[in-house]
Amino acid sequence: YLGKDFLVKSSYGHIRDLVKGDMGIDIANNFHQTYEVPPDKKQVVAELKKLAKDAEMVWLASDEDREGEAISWHLFETLGLKEAKTKRIVFHEITKPAILKAIETPRTIDYNLVHAQQARRVLDRLVGFELSPVLWKKVKPSLSAGRVQSVAVRLIVDREREVNKFSATAAFKITAQFTTGKGREIVKAELPHRFDKEADAEQFVNDCISANFTVSNLETKPAKRNPAAPFTTSTLQQEASRKLGYSVSRTMQIAQRLYESGRITYMRTDSVNLSDTALQAAAAEINSAWGEKYHQLRVYKTKSAGAQEAHEAIRPTYFNHHTVPGDSSEQRLYELIWKRAIASQMSEALFEKTTAQIGISTRKENLVAEGEVLKFDGFLKVYLESHDDEDAEEADDNNMLPPLTRGQQLELKELNATERFSRPPARYTEASLVKKLEELGIGRPSTYAPTISTIQNRGYVVKEERDGRQRSFSAITLADGKVSKQIKTEITGAEKGKLFPTDIGEVVNDFLVEHFKGIVDFNFTANVEKEFDEIAQGLQEWTKMLHSFYTPFHIEVETTLENADRANGERLLGIDPVSGKNVYAKVGRYGPLVQIGELTDDENDKPRYASLAKSQTVATVNLEDALEQFKLPFQLEDYQGKEVSVGVGRFGPYVKWGEAYISVPKNEDPLTIDIDRAIEIIGEKITADAPIAEFDGLPV
Repeated sequence: YLGKDFLVKSSYGHIRDLVKGDMGIDIANNFHQTYEVPPDKKQVVAELKKLAKDAEMVWLASDEDREGEAISWHLFETLGLKEAKTKRIVFHEITKPAILKAIETPRTIDYNLVHAQQARRVLDRLVGFELSPVLWKKVKPSLSAGRVQSVAVRLIVDREREVNKFSATAAFKITAQFTTGKGREIVKAELPHRFDKEADAEQFVNDCISANFTVSNLETKPAKRNPAAPFTTSTLQQEASRKLGYSVSRTMQIAQRLYESGRITYMRTDSVNLSDTALQAAAAEINSAWGEKYHQLRVYKTKSAGAQEAHEAIRPTYFNHHTVPGDSSEQRLYELIWKRAIASQMSEALFEKTTAQIGISTRKENLVAEGEVLKFDGFLKVYLESHDDEDAEEADDNNMLPPLTRGQQLELKELNATERFSRPPARYTEASLVKKLEELGIGRPSTYAPTISTIQNRGYVVKEERDGRQRSFSAITLADGKVSKQIKTEITGAEKGKLFPTDIGEVVNDFLVEHFKGIVDFNFTANVEKEFDEIAQGLQEWTKMLHSFYTPFHIEVETTLENADRANGERLLGIDPVSGKNVYAKVGRYGPLVQIGELTDDENDKPRYASLAKSQTVATVNLEDALEQFKLPFQLEDYQGKEVSVGVGRFGPYVKWGEAYISVPKNEDPLTIDIDRAIEIIGEKITADAPIAEFDGLPV
């Protein structure tokens, strides 16, 4: 785009950071920072220094956000650049017009943005550097804590406890299917309320045996649906999770590649704005593809706190590019972005919604049938937004009703009274956690993905599938004039891709809630984010903000180190019927465990310990299941002259064969393993470890 006089080079992100192994911050000297160039960036810096020295002008073109501005400032300082030979340019899409416009309108480094980044970096280093040793001493060695991450863990812990405390209530849902007579078309209806007692539901069904069913009222009215705004970072992460199954970090990695290849605008944004140029391009594409009646100019306003309206939403750089080259993940994410952006400028969808009241001659209640007919598809021609709907299985899709008239007699095909249960709050997915953090004003577009990765990498949270449990329910059916009752079963509580706190995550969370309320307080953390925004806008001095945070925080650290008891999440489960001693569940040095007995001075009366199974947690394990763990390890028959035993260790259950430890497959109960199953597990390990080929006579 710029001709042969320009040479474009990358710094590959930050080229220096606070020194490692030391705090790197002189608190007494107004939070002065000591930076270093890490080893993996020394060659990059050396090359950039040489090129900058020989250049007539250096153009700093990092992203226009706090981190991007800080990168430009670090380059300016580290490369020894001069203001007269340095210009700062910004663009939000890698296209020729955007880059040429940036060259025409350079600026200087925005030190307000730099100071906002420094404030965040320093504050997070202070929290990590002072809080982690407290956790080492009071909870467990090698732990660490972060400001935003700790709040994210608290959300997940709080939700898990809500789920575990939840007690489901049952009620009977009435549904019916009718036919219209001649056309034999199906009408689905439902009773608006539910029966708390099975006897009342059964009475309702019995009353319907000889009933006549008549359309008592018919109401038809227009309805409309508007498109969603174009994507922000948060909504892209949520929708890519729901529609494509991508993790938050994967979405950002793919979006980064699309941005760098000039396919989309900058992907870290909380704005829903579209530029005038983009609005015109979208209009032209819509009018060309579907006609003017499908176009509707729409200007969206950003609702999230701290949003930067100067930025744009995530959109294609060229609306006439419906697809892009690249791997399938890039193509799928681009298609999602293109559809969402183009749909945001399209007409509303128009429906005709019909509600039929169906009278029952033997009852005072009415059944209700609802349906809708799409009259004009509008934006639905391109895109339909997804939702995290935990009640999806309870709801029928919007169905079309056949033509009905008031007073029309309907023939009952089947009527069901089915026992249904209230649901606990939904556990968080990565995407719904991002949504919650955004609602609370915690974190910013650049921090959502790293936060969610960090809490998993630190072992405070796991994302996994969990099996459900079988549940019985009653079902009463009226068909062909006869009532039948059945007890059916279903699987409930199965989870896929949900976030669960680990035992150590719960212990650390509870310790922080007790001793460092500010760190895990939602409002406090959101207010800190607002203060960073104020620094970025030049409304607050960054070192004053740090002093106001650090002074009370440091006092809390000193007080906690001196006075707080050790934390291990200990729960008294009951009494061991064999020894008569107390049984506890808690977090030990190597993970969650069960303990029988107390620590005493008597060398002959030491507590006994057993690791919890992977499926068990300190918070939920009961006495019976805990005592089962003391059956491990147990000896089996020898195999091929070597001893075979089953046990559980730091890394989970295992089969020991001679000196070899072989992991038991995930979700298999080690207590059920006999010698035949142990031999199978040993054989699978031998097969997996066997050489697959030979090279120069050597196995590989």
